[in-house]
Amino acid sequence: MSESRSFRRAARLLGASLTVLVVAGSGRSLANDPQEFSQIERGRYLAVASDCASCHTVPESKKPFAGGRPIETPFGNIVAPNITPDPETGIGVWTADAFDNALRKGRGRTGSHLYPAMPYNAYTKMSRRDVDDIFAYLKTVEPVRNKVESNTLPFPFNIRAAMGVWNALYFKEGEFKPNPEKSPEWNRGAFLVEGPGHCGACHTPKSFLGGDKTSQHLQGSQLQGWFAPNITNDPNGGLAKWSTDDLVVYLSSGHNRITAATGPMAEEVELSSSKMQEGDLHAIATYLQSVGGKAEAAKPIAATDPAMVAGDAIYRDQCSACHGLDGKGVPKLFPSLVDSGVSGPSDPTTAVRIILRGARSIGTKREPTAPGMPSYGTQLDDAQVAAVATYIRNAWGRSGPAVPPSTVKDVRADTAMRPD
Repeated sequence: MSESRSFRRAARLLGASLTVLVVAGSGRSLANDPQEFSQIERGRYLAVASDCASCHTVPESKKPFAGGRPIETPFGNIVAPNITPDPETGIGVWTADAFDNALRKGRGRTGSHLYPAMPYNAYTKMSRRDVDDIFAYLKTVEPVRNKVESNTLPFPFNIRAAMGVWNALYFKEGEFKPNPEKSPEWNRGAFLVEGPGHCGACHTPKSFLGGDKTSQHLQGSQLQGWFAPNITNDPNGGLAKWSTDDLVVYLSSGHNRITAATGPMAEEVELSSSKMQEGDLHAIATYLQSVGGKAEAAKPIAATDPAMVAGDAIYRDQCSACHGLDGKGVPKLFPSLVDSGVSGPSDPTTAVRIILRGARSIGTKREPTAPGMPSYGTQLDDAQVAAVATYIRNAWGRSGPAVPPSTVKDVRADTAMRPD
């Protein structure tokens, strides 16, 4: 799935269980108040499912939810605000109504429009109880004084009033409504994917105004130098070849028999899905496997095509030792290129980026000795990278458009300005 909003990594504070919580600033233990404890624990879990830490925590800062992390958008960067209970720079003086207006209606405490970098168009599907529980949890985290100027967009995108037009086009307020014709598990998965999980924020293509192209829901999208892959049940680059267990294992650990998470998705796994209940991961898998994708497949490129001939030779020399001549890799060790959406027929950005820069972050496993993809950016020129990318998209019965050297050149230039 998803392969961050701006490289989501944060402190590992959101443990799977809470034994004692202390209300910030009051020193009052909640251990003897089961009802309040239950609300806060439920809010903690919803904050995990909503991946709040990814945007609102600067990686390695050891200041959870203190804000200050830039969120890249096509129109410039927006800096995530401080959502600790600090009364001056955080949400310490916010009311529950103000917090609800922000999460489910896209309005700040003063009534101004928020930008959809805060995915209120997905969070609106949560209930008022859900939002109140998250608010109760956030009031228990350590308050941090950290003043953040969130709106750093250039003119005219810094005019928040224009968001009224955007909302009219792309935002429909309202809670999730279960489908009575579907199972409880399917409905739970639909709620998590479309609501707190806001999977479409990364995996649904965007219009020139940054709104979702609903006709291509979850079919993959460009994201901060990566391509978040197709996570529908599309047989041509989607999840059709994945079993329910494949998805559950991937979401819980960041790797499975087919592939391994890297980039933004590795961070999502680390901070969010790996901390979720197995039943919820099964529900997510059940829902995603019901979402249809585009049915058409590209015409395969002939093996005699010059790019395919060159790509075949490079693959045999540089790639086959790990991924195999058949492209199937080694389960849970080296990803299968045959079944992976990353090397599939959709946008080649992520595949090209990994060839150029390599990849080592594998979900919740970040050991320096873990298997990783080496960088070939200095060994292969743009034409050679394009050839091997074209080859893996058209070998083994697959079919995908050729990757031109100009695409590799663009990805090389873009990734040169980004961290690993």
